[in-house]
Amino acid sequence: MEDASFTCGGGCTCRQVRYRLTSKPLFVHCCHCRWCQRETGSAFALNAMIEADRVQLLQGEVEVIDTPSNSGKGQKISRCPQCRVAVWSNYVGAGDAVRFVRVGTLDEPDLLPPDIHIFTASKQPWVLLPPGTPAVREYYKASEMWPRESLARRAALMAKRQ
Repeated sequence: MEDASFTCGGGCTCRQVRYRLTSKPLFVHCCHCRWCQRETGSAFALNAMIEADRVQLLQGEVEVIDTPSNSGKGQKISRCPQCRVAVWSNYVGAGDAVRFVRVGTLDEPDLLPPDIHIFTASKQPWVLLPPGTPAVREYYKASEMWPRESLARRAALMAKRQ
């Protein structure tokens, strides 16, 4: 059952952009692919996948930047127009319906640890993955990894899109 009491705020570095998650995310990815490493300038990207209507923009506006992706389909990265911090992105596969919120932009990022580590074939060798958290060399099937309630939310979202 979904925790309707979960909320978490976040925003950019300069605090011009502020947002709130109104529920727990569908799933949290820690992606170790080379594209995410390059894009973040770090060893991985940590993204909380959540329905766009569950991300409330409280303050400011975001600038949407079309950016290439490994799939070739691209992604739209939403950034603060002042400090340029990426707060979330949308990938073509999920369209505008699902946001990939950058967990590091949350006020309490420790509330959303990764549910899975993906593309670990290209992870930095000095990154040690925690025992007990699933890890896959590339990608996975949501039907095999996501919690039942997240799968139901995704199904409802896809039904709306048709």
